[in-house]
Amino acid sequence: MSGNLLRLLLFCLLLLSGSAAAASVAAAADLKFALSEIAANFEREHGGHVVLAFGSSGHFARQIPQGAPYELFLSADEEYIFQLARQRLLRDEGRLYAIGRLALLLPRGSPVAADGELRGLAGALATGKLQRLAIANPEHAPYGRAARAALERAGLWQPLQGRLVFGENVAQAAQFALSGSAQGGIVAWSLARSPELARRSVAALIPADWHPPLRQRMALTQRAGAEARRFYDYLQQPSARAVFERHGFALPDD
Repeated sequence: MSGNLLRLLLFCLLLLSGSAAAASVAAAADLKFALSEIAANFEREHGGHVVLAFGSSGHFARQIPQGAPYELFLSADEEYIFQLARQRLLRDEGRLYAIGRLALLLPRGSPVAADGELRGLAGALATGKLQRLAIANPEHAPYGRAARAALERAGLWQPLQGRLVFGENVAQAAQFALSGSAQGGIVAWSLARSPELARRSVAALIPADWHPPLRQRMALTQRAGAEARRFYDYLQQPSARAVFERHGFALPDD
């Protein structure tokens, strides 16, 4: 059984065993810390319950048409929302909730120098000090595609072939970057700046114009109930937006 299917089955069991009013939410992996905090605030302030599943936006976009029981989808790439909306699986095209940023994440003591323009990465590769670099899989993870674009901008994509370690999503790529599986990684800034990772690492923000904008959009699915709608509305309130901003996301105007 694949890891994605196992997680989906466990998620369904959790929903069945919990409150009928629980809102089931599929969320991009870069939201792990920010959305967990927002959900806890929502539950404390309004009651109810939110069940969060984190993973690759591309995987969720494939699971929803197959009947996955999510009521709200927060994608790291708005194109997945538009695709599902065209299939009439969503209530509408939703709302842009954040603009993501990319960072070079290095374990403390890494032979790679931390700089956002990746000069230290290039130097470590040239001297043989860099053996492995972790990124999310560009095939289905928006942050993986952004990492590839940044590496291409730095002229490092081709030289790094055979040295890239692909995470199923950006959170797994961050785990690889700090676990010894690689000497570093290119991951979400929102993960790199979290206290859990920051105490074990150093990070440098990659310029926003080095990759296509990570326009992150959310929308309710056709199966959304009242609790999911309440949480969707809460995510658009100033208190929730402030949490996104504090975790390193840029806030959209619209």
